[in-house]
Amino acid sequence: MEPLKIIEKYYDIQSEAYHILVTHSRNITDKALSIAKAHPGMNLDLTFIEEAAMLHDIGMILCYAPDIDCHGTYKYICHGYLGADLLRKEGFPRHALVCERHTGTGISRQMIEKNKLPLPHRDFLPVSPEEQLICFADKFFSKTKLNKEKSISKIRDSLSRYGEETVIRFDDWCKLFLV
Repeated sequence: MEPLKIIEKYYDIQSEAYHILVTHSRNITDKALSIAKAHPGMNLDLTFIEEAAMLHDIGMILCYAPDIDCHGTYKYICHGYLGADLLRKEGFPRHALVCERHTGTGISRQMIEKNKLPLPHRDFLPVSPEEQLICFADKFFSKTKLNKEKSISKIRDSLSRYGEETVIRFDDWCKLFLV
């Protein structure tokens, strides 16, 4: 599998959206691989991590987020499950799970219903260690300040607006991945 070839099916390589997606995804990939290599006892699938991290945000092009050159019709929170649909169509169901489960620290069905989010009513929580690692690495980088890594305290502050369970999940990942 060649992630850039898949991305290029959906993005104009001259567009700002492509540049943002690829730069952001490379940051996430590098962070995730660095953490994975520091934990050889976890037996993480490095090839899968590299591929899935590069593709985790592919669905953003279908959303309306003009700040990152995306002019689709869906709300940005939908980019995960929309990207998953694209990757399933491409024949990569395992990679699709990373797309749909990486937003925040994952989104539970309960959170979707409580906050009336425009998402299918099901759990979007990372399950496998690889899914969790990519989701964790994604919290360190934004698409609006490319290449600038956030501090743990800044991430925690940002996540706190989504509820205590989100911060607890992030803190658990810090204990798992950063020791």
